[in-house]
Amino acid sequence: MSTPFHPAQHPHRAMLHNEIHARPPEAMTAPLAIAHIVMLADAAGREASRAHVAALLRDHHLALPDAQTTHLRMDLGAFRLRWEMHTEFVSWTFMVPATVEAFGEREPVSASEAVPRDWLVALPGQCLCSLNLWVLPTQSFGSGSLVKHVLHEDTLVASTVADGHGEVYTDFAIHPDGFSRMVLLAGGMAPRRLGRLVQRLLEIETYRMAALLGLPAAREAASVLAFAERELAELANAIRTANRDAEPALLDRLTRLAGQVESQYAATHSRFSASSAYFELLDKRIEDIAESRLAGMQTIREFMDRRLTPARSTCEWATRRQDALSQRVSRMSNLLRTRVEIEQQQSSQALLTTMNHRQDLQLKMQSTVEGLSVAAITYYIVGLVSYLAKGAKPLGWPFSPETTAAVAIPLVAGGVWWSLRRLHHRVFRKHSE
Repeated sequence: MSTPFHPAQHPHRAMLHNEIHARPPEAMTAPLAIAHIVMLADAAGREASRAHVAALLRDHHLALPDAQTTHLRMDLGAFRLRWEMHTEFVSWTFMVPATVEAFGEREPVSASEAVPRDWLVALPGQCLCSLNLWVLPTQSFGSGSLVKHVLHEDTLVASTVADGHGEVYTDFAIHPDGFSRMVLLAGGMAPRRLGRLVQRLLEIETYRMAALLGLPAAREAASVLAFAERELAELANAIRTANRDAEPALLDRLTRLAGQVESQYAATHSRFSASSAYFELLDKRIEDIAESRLAGMQTIREFMDRRLTPARSTCEWATRRQDALSQRVSRMSNLLRTRVEIEQQQSSQALLTTMNHRQDLQLKMQSTVEGLSVAAITYYIVGLVSYLAKGAKPLGWPFSPETTAAVAIPLVAGGVWWSLRRLHHRVFRKHSE
């Protein structure tokens, strides 16, 4: 026998491998009464739901879930519990054997009646969906016998499912007990196939409600987007006719509008993205039940397409409208900012031209001052030469002080002028380098 080979394991290998086995369907046998409750909860609410299920298991002396548990199935004697934690909600499913006799002739019994009342009403979160599903063996049940006490005839929806091995009836209505209702005639399906079908039907109702969470946000966003679009149109017209003095104020208004649009986008983007994902899951679950038409009845697919398409389109339209408005605001901001920058560059160019003109004037004035400086320096130096000539006369200097000063004037003036020009060229050469 070969020695087992165990290389270094990825820390998430076991979790990723077991993901395909997460929340598996249960094997079921008709007749069953199922109560399915979905509680919308934030992170704190989801943790509270784990503590809530732990309290129920503790009362029945059963093993408690750990901090990583996100789903469990447990038989508590009077009923069977299925608990699942999702990203935005927690689902609770209770199952008990159902009574077939006289079903449809009186108000049916819900599986929730087997659950402790005080514990049930204290479920953490807000109820998004509650559904009573009765799974019955195929007998002489028809839509006529179901509508009297179970379903509403005017909104009845029905179809064959599981490639003709079962029939499902529902009215997508909330009844006086706060639950919507669904009846599944199971036919001769195997227990595991029946369990998969029941799970798909429960998920259809769950994802239908979860997908519609984006509709109120879309309606609320519509008014904000309408105001922003009007404001953007006014800004576009004002920018077209604005002068230079009005542009800073317009840029400030446009910046505030961009902030408002982006804030609204950030507040609703995750909701619209989640709704889109839920709509896709809903489509997939309806496809999975493999339904076909019952004579004279509307199928679940037809009902969803007709009733959910407007809501779905509203959410998608709000998303597209947000994206388009954000892009328009960005383009307008770039346009106005470019216009302001061009005008600032023009102002800077005019300022540089003025500075160059002033510099030319300063150079001309400096040249004039340099001429006066040559005369002044020459005057003082010639005066010194005259004094030197007077002092040198007794020592044998042959020329008079006046003659000496007269001869020195052109020489001194030329020397001073040459020295100043050399200094001038040296300074400007260093400045240009």
